Amino acid sequence: MIFRQLFDQDTWTYTYLLADEQSREAVLIDPVLEQLERDITLLNELGLTLKYTFDTHVHADHVTANGALRERTGCKAGVSAKGGAGCADLQLKEGDVFAFGSHHINVLETPGHTDGCVSFVCGDKVFTGDALFIRGCGRTDFQQGDAGKLYDSIVDKLYTLADATWVYPGHDYRGMTVSTIGEEKAHNPRIRLGRDGFIQFMTNLNLPHPKKIHEAVPANLECGNKKQEA
Repeated sequence: MIFRQLFDQDTWTYTYLLADEQSREAVLIDPVLEQLERDITLLNELGLTLKYTFDTHVHADHVTANGALRERTGCKAGVSAKGGAGCADLQLKEGDVFAFGSHHINVLETPGHTDGCVSFVCGDKVFTGDALFIRGCGRTDFQQGDAGKLYDSIVDKLYTLADATWVYPGHDYRGMTVSTIGEEKAHNPRIRLGRDGFIQFMTNLNLPHPKKIHEAVPANLECGNKKQEA
């Protein structure tokens, strides 16, 4: 399988490219609008046809390139059915499976950061979006965030994957690129607090809202396209 981890410096966002070497069918996970030309150039350089573009959730810190990629390439765009983005071709839910060439992506619902968070499992990799970070997790203080749901999603869903599963998060702010489920079980300080301790910790983070939240959320509910005024 062809695999690339791409990065947007402004929002600390990882975008992931997966592709089948024989069919040349490709998937992008969490594409960023400002990186549209970079991603299309890479697809063309590698001779790939974009089949799907998926968001792990309705992002608050950047505008998705889902809609723009669909317009430019003819791919299908997918977002959680619980995310409220009716513009998406694919309304993702637990147990959905999508094929690209000989490979498959399985959808896990992992709410808590938002109601509409999903993670994607492909072989020995899991793409966790803002549910599970490397030694951390997404915040739970806006967009239907619920610390108890997030803890349960991590422990009862993600932590049931094999310990050797590679964890690729939606963001990283400390220069880390990849972890494993086993590493996070052993070393993630927030989850090791236990459910009650985790909820208390998350309730007292007191972080400022993302600087692009008022632009990003409305746009992402339209697959990255701002609503036209009537």
